[in-house]
Amino acid sequence: MIILGIDPGLAIVGWGVIEYRNARFRTIAYGSIRTPAGTRTEERLKGIFDGINELIEKYHPDAMAVEELFFNTNITTGIRVAEARGVILLAAERAEIEIQEYTPLQVKQAVVGYGRAEKKQVITMVTMLLGLPKPPSPDDTADALAIAICHAHSGGSRLANYYNK
Repeated sequence: MIILGIDPGLAIVGWGVIEYRNARFRTIAYGSIRTPAGTRTEERLKGIFDGINELIEKYHPDAMAVEELFFNTNITTGIRVAEARGVILLAAERAEIEIQEYTPLQVKQAVVGYGRAEKKQVITMVTMLLGLPKPPSPDDTADALAIAICHAHSGGSRLANYYNK
């Protein structure tokens, strides 16, 4: 199964594409979509939408795993991230890709084994689980890979059914 993990944001959208087969991971690609500060929100959202569509066309994922929105104290930032999540989910829906959403706690639990893990622990485990030569950067990209790993670990019988087709 090819999984596209997404860490949504307006300035930076982290993404990671992994293959999960026979309980093994293979890293296909990872990176980030960046939108310039000072650009109109509509232009930034279009850039994110176009970038996600390019990833879908290039990697043909079977599933997309997206981090659920976590509101901090800054509601304005949360609203902008929610708008970015909207165009990300729209791109996946248009491509008829299975979408699954995970909370930060679920991602940390699946990757580190502890839902309150520090970011550094998550990055270390992502690097180790995927056999990467160095930690992925920026943190948003590491988070996206962690979300993809979470989906693979959380798939349970759904992934088993996928391989019994």
